[in-house]
Amino acid sequence: MSEWENYSDAAELLRAMAHPVRICIVRGLIEKPSNVSSIYHCLELPQSTVSQHLAVLRSRGIVAGKRQGTEVVYYVRHPLAVKIVNAIIENGDQEN
Repeated sequence: MSEWENYSDAAELLRAMAHPVRICIVRGLIEKPSNVSSIYHCLELPQSTVSQHLAVLRSRGIVAGKRQGTEVVYYVRHPLAVKIVNAIIENGDQEN
């Protein structure tokens, strides 16, 4: 893989995560894998909004779901996404 391909992959990852709701979802899933119902109750957003953001994150391979009985539990599967969100949150905590 060329250096430009690495940059391109990183840019795609950043584009997919470049929304406050998606960053919040990823942060929450880093802390605890959850189903859609838990996520939208926590964020106090409509289920359809959360589902749309999860779809973007899933399509980019950032999160994945694992069926547990009748529900799907989502978790973060992209290690770079974990590093990015942790760096953003850690940096934000240090500024306050």
